Amino acid sequence: MRILISNDDGIEAPGIKVLEEAALRLSDDVWVIAPDGNRSGFGHCISLRKGFSVSRVAEQRYACTGTPADCVIAGLNWVFRDGRRPDMVLSGINEGRNVAEDVSYSGTMAVAREAALNGIPGIAFSAPRDSETFSNASFDWLSARIRSFWETRGEWATEGHWLNVNLPRRVPAPMRAARIGRDKVATRVLIHEEDAVSARIEPLADRNYFTTGEDENGLIDSGFAAVTCLNWFGNAQVPAGALHDLETA
Repeated sequence: MRILISNDDGIEAPGIKVLEEAALRLSDDVWVIAPDGNRSGFGHCISLRKGFSVSRVAEQRYACTGTPADCVIAGLNWVFRDGRRPDMVLSGINEGRNVAEDVSYSGTMAVAREAALNGIPGIAFSAPRDSETFSNASFDWLSARIRSFWETRGEWATEGHWLNVNLPRRVPAPMRAARIGRDKVATRVLIHEEDAVSARIEPLADRNYFTTGEDENGLIDSGFAAVTCLNWFGNAQVPAGALHDLETA
């Protein structure tokens, strides 16, 4: 099984090394293509017209000057150009939760979404910032979970779908399907400089960890690994009234 791993915290982030070690317990065909620095909050941005560079830093390990989504693009169009594509793409483990509206902002999520857009099973992993250090039992548990996701991919990796897995502070842990929450990120900003016509504004990543009980935050704080199955379609029925032609009414 060929596994591609990426993230948005950067190639030297501790979380990507944890995910890589867990994946190596399943296969020796594990590749890392990750940003050369932190790209948190980049969403599904790709480097159109600007371009990016990718370079090998070790065997089966590449650093990318672009975005998290660019890392998957680099893999499919250059690193694996003359061989077979990855069977599965893993993203993370993100330093911090990816819940609620983070689905839109998160570069971690973009890696799994880009995989799904290319017909490859994608899984995003995140964990609270105050999580415990992984033990040998933790690595065994995570590796087994990845294997289980792979073996059941026919049930969740249908067109345009991917998994979002938020780990609790301590693993091993039971897993539960979660509802997407409504926890708002970036509710505050810092205004560093301003005058009458301009300002330099910094959105803050803080949040209140609001929960309705069975959403991601509620499950994480109760010690469960919270799993959601997401898709990029996201469309709803357009109300007939919105299509009413006023000129012919």
